[in-house]
Order: sequence, then structure tokens, then C-alpha cells
Amino acid sequence: MNNKQKLKGAFLIGIMQFASFQSFSQTDLSWPISTLPKVEKPTFKADTFNIIKYGAVSDGLTLNTKSIHDAIEDCSSKGGGVVLIPAGLWSTGPIALKSNVNLHLQSDAVLSFTKDHTQYKLIQTNWEGLDAVRNESPISGTNLVNIAITGKGIIDGNGDSWRMVKKEKLTASQWEKVVASGGVVDPKGRIWYPSEQSLKGSTLKGAGILEAGKSLKDYEEIKDFLRPNLIVLASCKKVLLEGVTFQNSPAWNVHPLMCENVTISDIRVRNPWYGQNGDGLDLESCKNVLIENSVFDVGDDGICIKSGRDEQGRKRAMPTENVLIKNCTVYHAHGGFVVGSEMSGGAKNLFVTDCTFIGTDIGIRFKTTRGRGGIVEKIYIKNITMKDIASEAILFDMYYAAVDPVPLTGENRVAPKVVLLPVTEETPQFKDIYVNNVVCDGAETAVFIRGLPEMKINNIHLEDITIQANKGIESQDAKDIYFKNVNLIVKETTPVVNVTNSSALSFDGLKYNKNAGLLFNIKGASSSNISVTNTNTTIAKSNAEFNDGANKKALRIK
Repeated sequence: MNNKQKLKGAFLIGIMQFASFQSFSQTDLSWPISTLPKVEKPTFKADTFNIIKYGAVSDGLTLNTKSIHDAIEDCSSKGGGVVLIPAGLWSTGPIALKSNVNLHLQSDAVLSFTKDHTQYKLIQTNWEGLDAVRNESPISGTNLVNIAITGKGIIDGNGDSWRMVKKEKLTASQWEKVVASGGVVDPKGRIWYPSEQSLKGSTLKGAGILEAGKSLKDYEEIKDFLRPNLIVLASCKKVLLEGVTFQNSPAWNVHPLMCENVTISDIRVRNPWYGQNGDGLDLESCKNVLIENSVFDVGDDGICIKSGRDEQGRKRAMPTENVLIKNCTVYHAHGGFVVGSEMSGGAKNLFVTDCTFIGTDIGIRFKTTRGRGGIVEKIYIKNITMKDIASEAILFDMYYAAVDPVPLTGENRVAPKVVLLPVTEETPQFKDIYVNNVVCDGAETAVFIRGLPEMKINNIHLEDITIQANKGIESQDAKDIYFKNVNLIVKETTPVVNVTNSSALSFDGLKYNKNAGLLFNIKGASSSNISVTNTNTTIAKSNAEFNDGANKKALRIK
């Protein structure tokens, strides 16, 4: 069986995981599919509950928290329906959804959450995959069924009143303006914080992590630091987010947590590019999800798959699974489509197709680190267009260090020390990932793969890919990696491909710049079984160099 047959077979096997679901039309995707998940959508009674009838005032001054709360309560208690936010500027404190309620924002409706932090109480919740204390989210819902947020309006979290800002991410005039607005600057003069509470929280290790024996009052002194996500829906079933713009979040924008049957369609998610932790969508430990026709332009990862962190995530044991992402666009973000780094519960059966990433730091981004554990597998990505990617177009990295993908000016980063450790439940895994039909115009590095010496990234298929970048391919501690019909137009051609302690690499139909200085640089004694077929190696000035104990027999050119 050749690599192409293996690739098609893997797609079919993966797709068959969805046999229990109704199928999409064959015209929806270009894959040879027979089944994909049809997510159950909520349905609602036609009854409409206009917040104006509950005393809401659209003047941008009146706090309409009680009016919106009363409308939601009344709607839910009467069997459900639509809670209507009409056109206008509606100021409010945090609101909680109820089952069978569709919160509908008309065109030109702006639901603006107050900058008065006293309106947000501290609660026990989850932050970055761990049990934590945070301020309650502007919009929340727990253990609900049949809920939606729809319409053409805007939900604004006024996140600028919560977020810290790094000086390096602003122009001189922007920095002067934010400092003059109030707040405090850290002793090094590098980061502005909106309050002393916020600054104090930044100095504490694990600030906000829920500790035994502590009460909510014990976290009051750093309350401003414990920024909420804009919308958190936890353990809900049949969820619909459609048409609405979610923007300016204190931390993450949209966070479905342990939900089932989630449809996210035609939404817009916006945050300032400098917004700390300003993720677009974080899908965590969710099952049966459709994400389509949506646009993200944010300050951190765009579309991100998560499933809990470290021991807590492994104990939760709820992978994010059965997800279809299609026809989405991501502009500025740390990554376009991202898995990790909090993926300790695993991720599987993820399908991503017909998406565009423009100006993101990384295009396709898989990240984890020791301590996480968890298995990421059966991922299928196809028909991706990228442009102006600041760092890697495609990245698999098991040494995630919780830093921005692109170093700031003057920042000096050192590659992690490679040490062989025992395999335990804390050892993460990336495997069985298929990426097909990708075009990228502009990146720093085309493909970067870095596994652990004790757990190599394995069984990755990259086929029909064209990338224009400064650098080519980097493979470290990987095995069973298949490159087929990969075309690299790179500026740095000495080498085009770097291989370190990797084995069973197949390059079939590799294309690269004419007169490249060096095609392969093979390093490490454990590099072996690297095959090159259907490739014109005569246009390179030198085919290969072998360093750091690598054996010349490691490379076979046919």
C-alpha cells in the first residue's frame, strides 16, 4: 500500500467514527465522506420577551442587569422563547442564561458590560484547564439545555478595563495614552496594569488557582487580576451561537466547557491584537460540535481545542471530540487552528476544512508540554489557505513554554535542553494527523515538528502543500512522518530540510528552490530510515550533510 492509499484509508477510517450520526451532503466537503456529525440544534417557542417591557433603558448609562435577568427568568419559567435585545446601547452587569432561552440581539443592538468591577462577584470556576477563582463571566450558563445567543448585534465585554498591556506591543503614543489613563506600571516599566490589585496578582505564582482551605474572600486582594472570559457555557446541551459579534473580552471570548451538541455559525469574534489571553474560541472537553462561516481577529489563539490541564484534565477524562470546523477565517491571532496546550483529556476526531488564516503568528498549531499527558489523534485538516504568517505555517511542538509565538524586540530565547525522561501518564502524545492541500504565501518557517525523545511525534501525513517561507522543514524527535508533493519556496536553502534524531521520514515528490545550497542536514545518532523518492536532487549544490553522530546510511535517495 502506497502513502496515498494510506492517507485515503486513514481519512475513511476517521470519518467512519461518525457512523452513528446523520450525514452531511457530499457537496459540503471535498473529502470522500459518507458520514459526519449532524449536531442537534436547539429549538424555541415563538414567544418574545422584550427587555424594554421589564424596564430596560437604552441610554448607555442605566445598568439594565435586573431588567435582562427578569426577562430571562420569565421566559424560561413560561417554557422558553426569545429574549429580545432591541437596537440601542444597553449597559449591563453579568447575566446568566436559562434553559430554553434564545437571547436575540437585533441589528444595531450593543450589549455593553459595565466597567464597574464591583458588579462581578468572585466565583469558583475553571481557568486554563484548572479549578480556579475568577470574576463571574459577563454571560454564563451551567447545566442548561436548549440555549442560544443569536441575531446581528454586538456583545462587548469592555475588556480594556481588565487587561494588562505590554509596552512592546504599543506605539510610543499609545503607551503614553494608556499610562495617562490611570492604573499602574510594573517596576520594570514594561507592563501597564489597570489597578494595584491587578499588578499584585501578577506577582503571585498560580494566582487564582483554587486551593484547599481558602475561601473566596482570600482572593479579594487580587480580584481585578482574575479576569473573566466573556462567555462561559459549562455542561450545557444543544447550544447555538449564531450571527452575533463577540468582542473586547477581559480574557477569552467564547468558552464552551464540557458541552454537547454545540453549533457556532456566522459569528464574529474580535479583540485588540495586543489583548492578553484574548483567545477567540476555546472549545474545551466538548462533544459533537459544528463551527462554520465565522471570522476571528483576536489577541491570542483564534480557534482553539482544549480538554483540561495536567492531572485535573486527565481525571476529568473528557476529550474534545467529533468536531467539524469549516469555512472560517482567522486574521490576527497566535494561531489560526490550534490544539493545546491544555489538552490533558485528549482530542480526537477533529475535521478542519476550507479555512483561511491571514496574518496569524502561526497557521496550524499543535502545542503541549511534559506534565500534560493526554492523546491528540485522528485529526484531519484539508483545504487551508494562509498568507503573511509571522512564524511557522505548520507547527507541532511538545516543548510549549507559554510565551508569545513571535519573540518581542530584544527578547532572547534559548532552545530547550533535550533530556530523555521516562514515559508516564504525564507524557503527552501527538499522532495520526493528516494535513492535505495547504497553500501559504509567506511564513518564517514552513513546517516545524519537535517531539520528545521519550515520545516522538508520530504518523503525521502532509500532502499537496505549497509554502513560501524563509526556512523550510525542521524535524526533531519525530517518526513516521510522510511528506508527499510538498513544494518549498524558501530563502534559506542551507539546508532546506533539517532532521534531528528522527526516523522513518518519507519525502515523496519534494520540490524546492533550484541551486539550493544543501538539501538535507541530518543530525543525531538516532536519525534513520529517511527516504527520498520522485525528487530531483540534482538541482541542489549538495544533497546531504551528516552531523552530531548521524550515519550516512540514514538517508536513502532513490
